[in-house]
Amino acid sequence: MGTSWLRVPVRVPTPGAAAPPPPCSGRLASRSPEQARGMVVGSGGLAATGFSSPARGMASSEADEDVEEPASPTCSRAAHALAPLQQFPDVVPLNVGGKFFTTSLSTLRRYEDTMLAAMFSGRHSIPTDTEGRYFIDRDGTYFGDVLNFLRCGDLPPQDRVKPTYKEAQYYAVGPLLSSLEDIQPLAGEKVRQAFLDLLPYYKEHLERIIQIAKLRAMQKKARFAKLKICVFKEEMPVTPYECPLFNSLRFERNENEPKLFEHHCDVDVSFGPWEAVADVYDLLHCIVTDLSGRGITVDYQCIGVCDKHLINHYYCKRPIYEFKITWW
Repeated sequence: MGTSWLRVPVRVPTPGAAAPPPPCSGRLASRSPEQARGMVVGSGGLAATGFSSPARGMASSEADEDVEEPASPTCSRAAHALAPLQQFPDVVPLNVGGKFFTTSLSTLRRYEDTMLAAMFSGRHSIPTDTEGRYFIDRDGTYFGDVLNFLRCGDLPPQDRVKPTYKEAQYYAVGPLLSSLEDIQPLAGEKVRQAFLDLLPYYKEHLERIIQIAKLRAMQKKARFAKLKICVFKEEMPVTPYECPLFNSLRFERNENEPKLFEHHCDVDVSFGPWEAVADVYDLLHCIVTDLSGRGITVDYQCIGVCDKHLINHYYCKRPIYEFKITWW
């Protein structure tokens, strides 16, 4: 048996009637065109129209006029977004990781693109301690150096440059970062890093040195471990024998000729080659400096050269160093 359908009429507003109120006025929003034309009712009841009964669906527009609905949340959300979450006094007491500071609100907002300016812009809620100080969960040892720069542009003494630079990175104080990079020791570090960039696997090799030394010390239950490390600047081989056919170590070689000079020395880690004025001893200094910076005690000495025979009178002759790493 087929389903019978009944079209229930709905009163349509007459032409020239007043326009429906705006969404923020608090009145019921206008219905869709489908609702205005009518509702389709089947034998099983109302179709999905948003109404609970035909009687409500046939309610007059005058009845709708008398029904007051809550205000649209659109306007209230917009007004709430514009209102600041927190108001700050002109003089701001701070608790940075248990260290207390007092500064002006204008100092904290000195550079608008910093983290401190964003924190105290009013768009974020900052917790306070029991004394009402605004709390920042960060070690405050070097926060005073950051604050002094914001106040009057003062830079920290040389022994505090590196840790202050780290704090400036956390608080995203770009002008302080730029100023610190132009003085020692960061200025020298930039030059050193430009040299180390010529060795793309430098950091990976440092990690390998540490891993091998730790493994050997643990296996032998020893206080120290020794490694063989090759550091060479030139890719071409060096020989103690004179060869009058070649006046230089750099000579032309047929592309089809086997690469007789490319080999791996019998060492744990190998650094090189590179093209720069800095020599082997400069790179050795970098290796020791970076290992020492991680709390590792290291000594080294040259124990000879690689004697691998390559071709004719040519031998490898890359210098080999013995590194001694002490763990305790």
